[in-house]
Amino acid sequence: MRKLVAAKLHGIYVTEANLNYHGSITLDPDHCEEAGILPMEFVEIWNKNFGARISTYVILGERGSRCCILNGAAARTCQPGDQVIICNSVYLDETRITALKPKVLTFDEDNRVRDRSSYSVDIDPQGRYTFDILDEANTTLPVSLLVSGA
Repeated sequence: MRKLVAAKLHGIYVTEANLNYHGSITLDPDHCEEAGILPMEFVEIWNKNFGARISTYVILGERGSRCCILNGAAARTCQPGDQVIICNSVYLDETRITALKPKVLTFDEDNRVRDRSSYSVDIDPQGRYTFDILDEANTTLPVSLLVSGA
């Protein structure tokens, strides 16, 4: 079994840091459902502003609020306005990697979904892995496009 990316909220903005609450991250259920992130699921959080990396679990906030609230000890790693990447994962047998199509949502400054894409791994005729980023129409995007545009 390999630990693989299952979904990603890329560049979502922290809306609040609440030190005096049970540890977790509070997210808008709409964002979680679209990406495939479950309540109580452990996620990795990477702060794009400061490089902090933490792991915590998801609780659901108010639907439609576009919230991203770091709670408890996690609040020490991010401040309102910081951009973070939130990633969940799944353990999967390597032979099933081509069936996995992780969803990636990117965000504007108001935490509205700006772009939707997915990752795709295939195997070429020589038995080597290939990797693509696909937009909503399943058109292949340049790998560098997501990196430079994020």
